[in-house]
Amino acid sequence: MPLIRRTIRRARTERPAPPPAAAQVPCVTRTVSVLVVLGLATAGLTSASTASAGSSPTGPTPVTRAGLAPALTEGRGASVRFLEQEAENAVTDGERIGPDRTPYTLPAEASGRSAVRLERGEYVEFTLPKAANAITVRYSIPDAPGGGGIKAPLDITVDGKQRRTITLTSEYSWLYNQYPFSNDPAADLLHPDWWITECSCVPSATTPAPEIKKPFRPMHFYDEQRMRLPKTYQAGDKVRLTVPADSKADWTVIDLLDSELVGAPHVRLKAVNVLAHGADPTGRRDSAPAMDRAIAQARRLDLPVYVPPGTYQVNRHIIVDDVTIEGAGNWWTVFKGKQVALDEPAPDGSRHTGVGFYGRDAADGGSRNVHLSGFAIEGDVRERIDTDQVNGVGGALSDSSITGLHIRHTKVGLWFDGPMDNLRVRDSIVVDQIADALNFHTGVTDSSVTHTFVRNTGDDGLAMWSEKSANARNTFAHNTVQSPVLANGIAIYGGTDTTVSHNLVADPVREGSALHAGSRFGAEPFAGKLEFRNNTTARAGTYELNWKIGLGAIWLYALDRDVDADIRVTGDHYLDSTYNAIMMVSEWSVKDKYAIPAAHFKDIRVDGTGTSVLSARVKGSATFENVDARHVGAVGVNNCGAFNFPATGSEFSLTDRGGNDGGTATGSWLAPWMLPNTITCDDRPPVVTPPPPAPW
Repeated sequence: MPLIRRTIRRARTERPAPPPAAAQVPCVTRTVSVLVVLGLATAGLTSASTASAGSSPTGPTPVTRAGLAPALTEGRGASVRFLEQEAENAVTDGERIGPDRTPYTLPAEASGRSAVRLERGEYVEFTLPKAANAITVRYSIPDAPGGGGIKAPLDITVDGKQRRTITLTSEYSWLYNQYPFSNDPAADLLHPDWWITECSCVPSATTPAPEIKKPFRPMHFYDEQRMRLPKTYQAGDKVRLTVPADSKADWTVIDLLDSELVGAPHVRLKAVNVLAHGADPTGRRDSAPAMDRAIAQARRLDLPVYVPPGTYQVNRHIIVDDVTIEGAGNWWTVFKGKQVALDEPAPDGSRHTGVGFYGRDAADGGSRNVHLSGFAIEGDVRERIDTDQVNGVGGALSDSSITGLHIRHTKVGLWFDGPMDNLRVRDSIVVDQIADALNFHTGVTDSSVTHTFVRNTGDDGLAMWSEKSANARNTFAHNTVQSPVLANGIAIYGGTDTTVSHNLVADPVREGSALHAGSRFGAEPFAGKLEFRNNTTARAGTYELNWKIGLGAIWLYALDRDVDADIRVTGDHYLDSTYNAIMMVSEWSVKDKYAIPAAHFKDIRVDGTGTSVLSARVKGSATFENVDARHVGAVGVNNCGAFNFPATGSEFSLTDRGGNDGGTATGSWLAPWMLPNTITCDDRPPVVTPPPPAPW
């Protein structure tokens, strides 16, 4: 089957000129909390816990959302069927690790920046908050000494009965080296000609074994497993996860448990049943040809395709156009495939193929009227090869919908190449991706993603990238994005009339923010409205390794051109920001060329920053109205402008439209003396850890 072509995302090579050689030698990391754990692949795992086994909580395990009390996230994020409980809040005889936000550590990549480390024979126990018959465990175990992963068991009991064992694996985690990374810890530098951002050395503290000196740093530690329980258990029942005494893993880290009450399988009688065309629900035989036959008949009869419960082996793309495919539910119907090496590269550059549902290429007219619902896609992608088409869903899909899917272990969960129009993605889950969870790429218009849950991506969680052709009138609303290992939670690269609203974004790990809009990666200009509305971010804003500064929970970036849209940020809540709440910046080489002319912030709450409320490192202006802040770690505004420091004041001006209160012990974060453009440039102040966020 021919592969669908797409334009490959350009590597992240946007780098300022390197600092003097002496400044490159030490590896700089800025620890915001307690430096606790280095993820060492073969030399074991060392930690200094902030809570001992003896101080284990008692009573019910609290329910959280992205590590926050649900009251702090009301009305924001995806509506999901499961309830999340953090391991650090559960009963355990293991060791709590974290909190810590230092990249390349296990706590930093954990939800809420803390987890529980178990030795052989140790356990963590959760109390079910509601009736459940299925669970998801997010975990990490060590890599094999030479890379490639290991497998290890984890025992699960409920109230001490009916033990079940799941098999954990590190085959889909533990990446090393430079972008786009390697799963070989002994690999030489992938790009010796690139300036190495972290440092010019390979620090021994992050080397997996004394005899291996080559890997840059280990990252992408976590994976998750889902399991249906033997029956429905009730609220108050206790789910215990125990590492067997004979486990091959020297340690097991448990991050969280999701529990869910899964309903009966969906049944569609008036449909083309794939079993009638030879599909194998046991997964032993290849079901791709049967899927093709069922789709062809469904189109002739104008009926949907129904895929009953089972696991179906599919090792290539299923091409979809003018067809509805319904599974029995993503816990019941699973498409699972192996990554297959091609005999020779395909015309689009792919070297591998794998399980995926693809519309036709936009150049061939694209696909229309495609509706996919109620199934899971499980890929076999273990390293990032940007030329590969190994995404869960791809191609150009107009007048289409994707509902209730669960996608994991693909490169990108859903990657759409336009031009295309009117796609609706909703009520889906995308986890454990090598790159993005979803990307609207090139001329995607009038489309939306809603109530979709994303966790553990290797690049942006949700992205719109207007390369070559502008995206327009698209919306990301009521989604949850947790723990993107690299880059941003939600990222907008150019485009016209874009809305990002009512989302919950937490815990970006490296070189990104929770919310980002950037004129970069060759994107078409921003135009019309760029609106961020009623979003909540938590523990966001990472340390930018090129600039050696902290980013904001929301980050506006002028690199390739001005960010010259009507920027409206209204009703956002920025909680426990690692550095700044708001950052507006340009790159040094274009600081006198590009600007962010006007942004408007209104009805914002800032609860805790490591440094400032606003960091301005660009030409331009912003207005502020009813922006309330508390627990601000440094001066309210870091105003560097374009770093020319003229006698007339900064090249960035601020307007106070009233109601901007709180922030520091000495008065409002937006003091009158800062207006309109007082230079207050100190963008590397000491970081002050704020208290946990609380109701306003």
